[in-house]
Amino acid sequence: MNSITLFILALLPIIWLIVAMSVLKIPGWKACLIALALTWVEARIFWKLPLLHTATAAAEGVANALWPIIIVILAALFVYNLTLETGAMEKIKAMLASVSTDKRVLALLIAFGFGNFMEGMAGFGTAVAIPAGILVGLGFSPLLSVVTCLVINSTPTAFGSVGVPVNTMANITGLNAAQIAGSTALIQLVIQFLIPFFAVIIIGEGFKALKGLIPFILIADLSFVIPEVLTATFIGPDLGDIIGAIVSMLVMILCAFKLPMAENETFRVENPGSGTDRLRAGEVFRSWAPFILIFLFLLLSSQIVPFIHDPLAQFNSPVKFYAGENPATLTFFWVNTPGVLILLAGFIGGRIQHAGFPTMFRVLGRTVRSNIKTILTICSVLAVAKIMGYSGMIGDIAKILVAATGSFFPLISPLIGTIGGFVTGSGTSTTALFGGLQVQTARAIGANQYWLAAANLMGAGLGKMICPQSIAIGSAAAGLEGAESKILSATIRYTLLFVVIAGLLCYGLPALGLV
Repeated sequence: MNSITLFILALLPIIWLIVAMSVLKIPGWKACLIALALTWVEARIFWKLPLLHTATAAAEGVANALWPIIIVILAALFVYNLTLETGAMEKIKAMLASVSTDKRVLALLIAFGFGNFMEGMAGFGTAVAIPAGILVGLGFSPLLSVVTCLVINSTPTAFGSVGVPVNTMANITGLNAAQIAGSTALIQLVIQFLIPFFAVIIIGEGFKALKGLIPFILIADLSFVIPEVLTATFIGPDLGDIIGAIVSMLVMILCAFKLPMAENETFRVENPGSGTDRLRAGEVFRSWAPFILIFLFLLLSSQIVPFIHDPLAQFNSPVKFYAGENPATLTFFWVNTPGVLILLAGFIGGRIQHAGFPTMFRVLGRTVRSNIKTILTICSVLAVAKIMGYSGMIGDIAKILVAATGSFFPLISPLIGTIGGFVTGSGTSTTALFGGLQVQTARAIGANQYWLAAANLMGAGLGKMICPQSIAIGSAAAGLEGAESKILSATIRYTLLFVVIAGLLCYGLPALGLV
């Protein structure tokens, strides 16, 4: 069988996912299960992968999905759902809304600052749904609120859900997670810097919205970007969004009160958050307690605190699932893993918020039940990725891509990630689908494999801006059911612009010797 035929056959599961989810509108979990079945059959028939090898490759993917990826997702969503149950989220919303009467400032604080915080903590749509809902509640245009949140929620996806996409890339490719995180922060730097300016232009309906606010935008922007890059580079992916967002929110709140800004009636909103004057320090702490504990637990258990990290990391089980040659070793960390630490922070924070254990376990059970389809989707996609990797399907795709594009492959590397983000609506699933492909192609053309892994992560976030799932979440949060096409047409121009910039950066910076 010639290489072109193998290339087409290897692409069939990916083509199926694009057609099934974009054209046929088949639910993601069903499309991914069918993709798994298709991949299984192809690996057995055309790549002659023995039955035991195929089964153990799929088992490795499922195990990798369950721990640590799904445990992180469920734990993060549990904490968010618990703050809804206890009423803490309403107090957090009111606190944020009380900072300013300038809609541009509030948009940056809520959509950029708090939205990035929610992406870092929970991800999976919370960073669009919650900020968009708050903005609409403050009287902002529903359409502009959703578009603003979708544009902002692009590049932070790479470090979302406590770094799950980057950690998944490390698990899939065997690359070092901290080095992937540093490369991702660097390759996203230009687009990440531009995003707050576009956010203000969108919410203010034109470039006129920048007038008099550029110093504040720069402060908000740099106070997120600098801590995010430093955290990703020197600590790792888990806290990139979280530390950047915390610093940015604190700086924005301080500047909103202290930095002189000319009143602009065009962008004035009534202040609905004045009721927070009655909140005492204890209530403020209780509202934020789970998030404060998550931050502390993750920071203290990271490698920058070795006397805590090292003893906890000893509780682990290395396992080899794949029965064929060169099996990967999955190491299950039973204590020092984000999912366990987030669950612990959630239960302690829930008690601080006066939630009883029956209530917390009920919320946890509801969180698991409501995300069964997400669990099936991620398990299926990781199984597909492992079968494609071990069978040689990804290698055959990479060979043709190298032959067709050669050294120019980095130009389309972010576009591949964008297609994955559009199809799956998930940085994690996109990483599972294309992470191995990007790294194998990088090796074949002599490119920096960390750089192309980072390009895939960046592209996934850009595709997520316009994916049906994200748009549906945003439209539901803003009460815009039926307006999905309007949201798409208003958002896609930014996706296309960012993809072009991403491709030029991905190719140009290494060519200039800057990477």
